[in-house]
Amino acid sequence: MTTRHQPFLFRARAACALLATFLLLASGHARAALSARAQLDAFAAGLKSVSADFSQQTVNANGDPGRSADGTLQLAAPRLFRWQVTRPYHQLIVADGARVWVYDPDLQQVTVRKQSNAEAHSPLNVLTDLKLLDAQFIVSEAGTRAGESWLKLVPRARNAEFKDAELGFADGRLRTMLFEDQLGDRTTVRFSHWQRNVKLPAGTFRFTPPAGVDVIGDVPSTEAYPLKN
Repeated sequence: MTTRHQPFLFRARAACALLATFLLLASGHARAALSARAQLDAFAAGLKSVSADFSQQTVNANGDPGRSADGTLQLAAPRLFRWQVTRPYHQLIVADGARVWVYDPDLQQVTVRKQSNAEAHSPLNVLTDLKLLDAQFIVSEAGTRAGESWLKLVPRARNAEFKDAELGFADGRLRTMLFEDQLGDRTTVRFSHWQRNVKLPAGTFRFTPPAGVDVIGDVPSTEAYPLKN
């Protein structure tokens, strides 16, 4: 089923997957002073969970500006994330380790899919196995610009949700993420108010569809929700 938010959902899923990448790059590579990888390595050391605010803007393949969005995110190892748009509209994506839930309040609709299938080529799969990092990405330093040190990621999988991405670091924190999807749209996500190893509420990575909404997709067999034909 197609919804008016579907292009954003694609970009949000890709963004969530990319956000997890900074948890994965803490490896035994030699550190260069102030390089993007060194800053990422230091930030990721001992990291179990993070929380931050984000602001996102997309430009399509023709250079026309698309929808912008602000919100919050939380990530936790091994495969948990919560991506919540708070303005100019509301939308929630929760990955609970088994399934990904996408809730669109405006449409009164929830879509759900198995996380293992949806994230087959995502960095989320290697959160607890750093040996897989170089097998899934070509990682390289991309220089310094606008006061940030940049790291470039190119997925090795042919069917990845994004063509390439760049992570910009300053003062030991991830400040900016740029990525281009398979349609040629480029998205810029800027981060602020990072909190490392924050104690997240117990229900952060759990989702229960509100009463009265349509639930579409791979619904757990033990649950009974209204299903859309």
